Amino acid sequence: MSENTENPSAKRGRPKSRIGVVTSNKMTKTVVVQVERRMKHGRYGKYLTEKNKYKAHDEDQACKIGDQVRITETRPVSKDKRWRVAEILRPADTTLEAHAPSPHAERS
Repeated sequence: MSENTENPSAKRGRPKSRIGVVTSNKMTKTVVVQVERRMKHGRYGKYLTEKNKYKAHDEDQACKIGDQVRITETRPVSKDKRWRVAEILRPADTTLEAHAPSPHAERS
C-alpha cells in the first residue's frame, strides 16, 4: 500500500509570462518572440538591455511581425517550444506604412 501522498488535483503555481515583440512568423503555428529586459550591471552600475528570443506556439497563426504579445509558459510542445501566445496586446502598426509619403511623390 504505497500510496502517493501527492494529490493529483493539487493546484500548481502560476506559470511565468513575458511580454515581447514578434520577430518571425515563418514557421507553421510557431512565432519567435523577442523579450527585452533592462538590468543594471552589478559592478559598474550601467544599465544594459538583455534580449532573449523564445519560440512560442501560435495555434491560430494570428500573430504578425511587429505585434506585441504576451507569452505564457506551458508544457513542452516540441524540442524548442515551451511557451504559447496567450494574447496579442498591440497589433503591428501598419497605418504608418500606408500613410507614409512615397519616395516618388512630387514636391511643390
